[in-house]
Amino acid sequence: MDNRFPKIADQLLLIERELRVLGLWKEVPPSDEDLSSREPFCVDTLDFDQWLQWIFLPRMKIILEQDLPLPNASGILEMAQMVYASRVQETRNLQALLAQFDRLITESV
Repeated sequence: MDNRFPKIADQLLLIERELRVLGLWKEVPPSDEDLSSREPFCVDTLDFDQWLQWIFLPRMKIILEQDLPLPNASGILEMAQMVYASRVQETRNLQALLAQFDRLITESV
């Protein structure tokens, strides 16, 4: 097991919690068609927070549960900064959590 897994698991829980605090967590999933977009971050079918909830978090959970290799890089913070440019104060904590996730991914094993 990669020694970053426990820290990443904790970070994912914090990201989920922050999405809930911000009221961005949805109970109803997007359609299968919307979830199957081939565009980065599903920009053509999902809002960024939907992508975090329905694509990113579940995929990372699978990686951790199945002891799969972590990605070599992560650019989630950059996307969040673009998406939330007009809501910087409101999403400040979420962006900080995503920045920490990016750092954990690029840390040496």
